[in-house]
Amino acid sequence: MPVQSIFPRLEPLLPRVQKPIQYVGGELNSQVKDWDEAEVRWALMYPDAYEVGLPNQGVQILYEILNERDGVLAERTYSVWPDMEAVMRENGIPQFTVDAHRPVAAFDVFGVSFSTELGYTNLLTALDLAGIPLEAADRTDDHPIVLAGGHAAFNPEPIADFLDAAVLGDGEEVALAITEVVREWKAEGSPGGRDGLLMRLAASGGVYVPRFYDVSYLPDGRIQRVAPARPGVPWRVEKHTVMDLDQWPYPKKPLVPLAETVHERFSVEIFRGCTRGCRFCQAGMITRPVRERSITTIGAMVDQGLAESGFQEVGLLSLSSADHSEIGEVAKGLADRYEGTNTSLSLPSTRVDAFNITLANEFSRGGRRSGLTFAPEGGSERMRKVINKMVTEDDLIRTVTTAYENGWRQVKLYFMCGLPTEEDEDVLAIADMAKRVIRAGREATGRRDIRCTVSIGGFVPKPHTPFQWAAQCDHETVDRRLRALKDALRGDREYGRAIGLRYHDGQPSIVEGLLSRGDRRVGKVIRAVWEEGGRFDGWSEHFSYERWTACAAKALADEPVDLDWYTVRERDEVEVLPWDHLDAGLDREWLWQDWQDAVDGTEVDDCRWTPCYDCGVCPTMGTEIQIGPTGKRLLPLSVV
Repeated sequence: MPVQSIFPRLEPLLPRVQKPIQYVGGELNSQVKDWDEAEVRWALMYPDAYEVGLPNQGVQILYEILNERDGVLAERTYSVWPDMEAVMRENGIPQFTVDAHRPVAAFDVFGVSFSTELGYTNLLTALDLAGIPLEAADRTDDHPIVLAGGHAAFNPEPIADFLDAAVLGDGEEVALAITEVVREWKAEGSPGGRDGLLMRLAASGGVYVPRFYDVSYLPDGRIQRVAPARPGVPWRVEKHTVMDLDQWPYPKKPLVPLAETVHERFSVEIFRGCTRGCRFCQAGMITRPVRERSITTIGAMVDQGLAESGFQEVGLLSLSSADHSEIGEVAKGLADRYEGTNTSLSLPSTRVDAFNITLANEFSRGGRRSGLTFAPEGGSERMRKVINKMVTEDDLIRTVTTAYENGWRQVKLYFMCGLPTEEDEDVLAIADMAKRVIRAGREATGRRDIRCTVSIGGFVPKPHTPFQWAAQCDHETVDRRLRALKDALRGDREYGRAIGLRYHDGQPSIVEGLLSRGDRRVGKVIRAVWEEGGRFDGWSEHFSYERWTACAAKALADEPVDLDWYTVRERDEVEVLPWDHLDAGLDREWLWQDWQDAVDGTEVDDCRWTPCYDCGVCPTMGTEIQIGPTGKRLLPLSVV
C-alpha cells in the first residue's frame, strides 16, 4: 500500500512557523519515486536545520546514488526548528521527508549523517517525532533500521543505545551493499526479523551493530574490553574507502535550495583524504589515503553541475584543495572555460605553503576578489611544531604580502586555542602575528585600508588522532587566554582597528569533547539533556552549558566517571579507548608515537611526496595513494 503524504495536514499549519518554505520540498533536482515500485526505501537525514543540511555533500551524493537504482527510493529529512516541533506535537504530525512528505517511520532505513557530535540531541527529536523508540532495544520489526554515518560515526559509542548500526568511511559503495542486503532479506520473507537483518549486516564486517558488542568496565571507570556478544560478529569493524573517485562523479544534479542556505554554490570534491599529518585534524586522519579526481572528471562534473543547477559559483572542495597535483591546470582550465560568463570559482581555506598568486588570480579572474583565508592554527612557532603545521611566520608574511601587492585587501586567519602543551604566550603570539600581517600589507601597498580578521575556535581532542590521549584544556583557561588576546589587540591604537577578532568561548568545546571521546555511559547524559529541552546544540542561541553540566552530574552520579573524567583527563598508552574496536586503518602504535613526537615538537612530512612513514592505512585497508599529474588539459566547451 502506498504511504500517504502528510502534506494536506501540514500545509494549513505552515503559516504558524518561521521560514515555512524549508518544509515544503520541490527543489530543482529533487526526486519523488513511486512508493510501491520500490523494494528498499531510505530516509536520509542531516541532523540540523534545512539551511545547513541541504548543501551537505554526503547526503546529496547518497540521495542521488540510491535514487539512480531501480527498486530503490531515497528521500530527505532535516531537523525541524523548535516552533515547528511544537506545532507537530500539538497536531500529531510525524517527522516527515521534504520530498514526498512521507512519515520517516515508514521507511526501511533511516540513515543519519553526523559531521559533528553536537547534532545528537537532534537525532532524538527526530526519532521521537517519527514515533520510533529512542532505544534500539525497544524497536520492533515495524521500525526502520537507524543507521549513522559521517565523521562522528568513527566513535558512535555515546549514541550506541539509540543506533541499530553505524558505518565508517565513504558511503557510496556501502550504501548500495546495505541496500542489497535489505532487499534480499525482505525478498526471503524477513527471516529472523529485525535481529536477523542486523546479523546479516554485522557479519559482512562492514557495518557496526552496537548491540552485538559487550562493554565491560574496570572499577576506576576505564573500559576493560569491548568484545563481540555472539558468534559470527567480527572483533573489529573496518572503514570503507572508495578508491577510484572518477567512477563516482556525484552529485551530477545538485539540489537547488528554495530557502537561503549556508552555501549556495555547486561544490565539486576534487580529492578525498589528506596526509599533511596535522595532529589535531580528525578528518585528515580518518579519510586517508589521498585520492585525486582527474582534471578531466573535474571539468566534466563542473560542466554538468552548472548546466543542471544554474548556480553561478563553483567551489572546489577538499581538506586542502590547493594540494591537488594539478590545481594550477584545473584553475586555469576552468577560468579559461568560464571567462566572460557569470560563473565564479572559489577555493576554500588555503594552506599558506600551497598558495601562489598565479592560482589566486585564476580564481578571481571572474571579477570576484573576496578575502583570502589561511589557517596557521597555532600562534607560535613552537605550537605549530606540536600540531605538525609546518608553516613559519615568515612563510605567512611572504604569502600575505604577495596577496596585498596583487590587490587583495582582506585576509582571514584561523587559529585554535586550548591545544596540547599550549601556554598563555602561545595565544598572545596570535596578536603579534596579526599586527605583522597588517604592517606588511601597509608597507607593500602604501595604503591604510588593509584588514585582517582573526578567527579562533576551541580545540577538541578527537578519536583516531595522535591527540586522542590528550587532556582537553578547561574552558576557564581557554576563556582567560582569549580575553587576554582580545585586550592585546584592542589596546593597540596603531593596529587594533584593522584587526577583527571572532572567537567561540570554551564551554561548547567541553561538551563537544564529552561527546567526541565518550563511551556508552554518555548516552544517559544525551538523553537527559534532550528531555530537558536540549536542541540544536551547535547553535549558540540554543546551547546551554548549564543544562549539559547539570544533566551530566545527575546522569553519571552512580558512575565512577564525570564530565572532567571524559574531557580534561589525559589517557595513558594502555587504556582501552571506546573506539579501539573501530578500525580507521591507522596503526595505534604509530598514533601513540606521533603523540610523543608532538610533545617533543618533532615534525612529520607529507607521505604524498616523501617515503611512507608507516601510519598503517594503505596496507591495512588494501588502498594506495592516487595522485597525478595526468598531463591532461581541460578543453574549452564546444558551442552547440
